[in-house]
Amino acid sequence: MIAKQNTFPAYNYCALPLAVYACRPDQSRGRAHTEPESKHRTAFQRDRDRIIHASAFRRLKYKTQVFVYHEGDHYRTRLTHTLEVAQITRTLARALMVNEDLAEAIALAHDLGHTPFAHIGEVYLQRCMEPYGGFDHNDQSLRVLTTLERKYPAWNGLNLSWETLEGVAKHNGPVTGAPHTALRALDAQMNLRLQTYAAVEAQIAALADDIAYNNHDVEDGLRAGLFTLRDLEQIPLLGAVMKDVRARYGTVDESYIVHALVREMIGAMVEDVLQQTQNNLQALNPQSADSIRAAAGPVVAFSDSMRAKVQELRSFLYERMYRHFTINRIWLKVERIVSDLFTAFHATPNLLPENWQRQLQQAGDPQDSALRARVVADYIAGMTDRYAIREHERLFDLYWDLR
Repeated sequence: MIAKQNTFPAYNYCALPLAVYACRPDQSRGRAHTEPESKHRTAFQRDRDRIIHASAFRRLKYKTQVFVYHEGDHYRTRLTHTLEVAQITRTLARALMVNEDLAEAIALAHDLGHTPFAHIGEVYLQRCMEPYGGFDHNDQSLRVLTTLERKYPAWNGLNLSWETLEGVAKHNGPVTGAPHTALRALDAQMNLRLQTYAAVEAQIAALADDIAYNNHDVEDGLRAGLFTLRDLEQIPLLGAVMKDVRARYGTVDESYIVHALVREMIGAMVEDVLQQTQNNLQALNPQSADSIRAAAGPVVAFSDSMRAKVQELRSFLYERMYRHFTINRIWLKVERIVSDLFTAFHATPNLLPENWQRQLQQAGDPQDSALRARVVADYIAGMTDRYAIREHERLFDLYWDLR
């Protein structure tokens, strides 16, 4: 049973007018645990603030987006990526007259469950966890929000509102099939209506994520020398934008061209999403947030033409960036680090730090292999890149503690 939140004072709804299909904090379905509401912040503002102050959020600073942190100070990390997603999210949310605070909270929380070493780390942690219920970074984000963050003596997790948790759970669409561990437990407690789409604010955060990573991967790939501007001119979407940029700016330093290209690309994608979404809203004519949830498909979307162009860009990045030999060499090292750590901690849990040994004891029977694997996965998934590297050195460099 969800504890219904208290009624807000009239001045505490929202700073801007909201569309009828937006989520309203005064109509929230509440939190899992009863607590007094703030006099000056809405439920969604509090959710956003709790996420920003979470330990897992701070650790995003040293988690990889594509390039491992030591390769350069200018490449995106999980934290800078998350902030870029949040900025695009707020732009879209305001333009569509929906709740900016809720959309931002979902954007800030969507990557909290990522492992060190980007998707490479997740691939190998998934392999380790296959016999024990699997691993998924979206499910892990919910586990962070509902279990692993421990700041309140009365409950584990951040006790976020139903709408924020729904958005994190379903920002990529309805969840079909057997849910993972954290999602299964949360749905049993709060009924997230997994078969429906999420509210418009969550859909905005999902598209903002696509816009952010496609564009910043272009910039980071250029900086790393994995491809050139001339290579990008062969991609229809980028070629058209680059032609326009060169026509306006003429002969200038290439770095200005790169920054202008990324700005124009983000602007073009945002404009396309807004136009297509407004068309979808006009056709659907939703009269509530639940009308969005009950729709047959996502309301926030690229146009068909933009979606095709974005897919061409993704294919290019996959071949020229994500499968570049320098990235493949990182894969080789990450496999060793993640697999070694998991095997060692799972086989010998007294190698875990004392606070994690206590968590294992509190979780249940330490002899339960699946339960022990889940706690080990929690520990590894929460590591930053540099912490994982140092843990591996501490365990497997024979002279680490003996020098």
